[in-house]
Amino acid sequence: MSSTIHRQVERLRAGNDPALVARMKSGWAVMGEAQFLKGYCLLLPDPVVPNLNALAHEARLAFLADMAALGDAVLAATGGIRINYAIFGNVDPALHAHVIPRYAEEPPETRSSHPWMFDWNKAPRFDPQAQAPLVAAIRARLAKT
Repeated sequence: MSSTIHRQVERLRAGNDPALVARMKSGWAVMGEAQFLKGYCLLLPDPVVPNLNALAHEARLAFLADMAALGDAVLAATGGIRINYAIFGNVDPALHAHVIPRYAEEPPETRSSHPWMFDWNKAPRFDPQAQAPLVAAIRARLAKT
């Protein structure tokens, strides 16, 4: 099966994905294409599996630990007030974790809503040059873990 996640992992392996933040024990940390909230990242497993339950125990623990470490790094780099974590796999049936910083200054209509209430189509797109300092800050935090 080939999904968006499979294709992105192939680009990451080839060193051809500008969204790369870091190689982690369980996979790849990448910036989200739609930056509906500054610092939105994903964790993609390598190898790609259908869901969290498809991972062996140690691989599952590594993925979840990497997800939390990425959340810690994003939180520190963005100055957010919390991180939302999400693993669905309904639209793209391959394991991937959303790591979403939340901010005190969010508009009242979205501040307490789940991230899918945002209009992702109107969100700023990830720009490797403009967001290089943020990527570097997240990467530096991850290097300390």
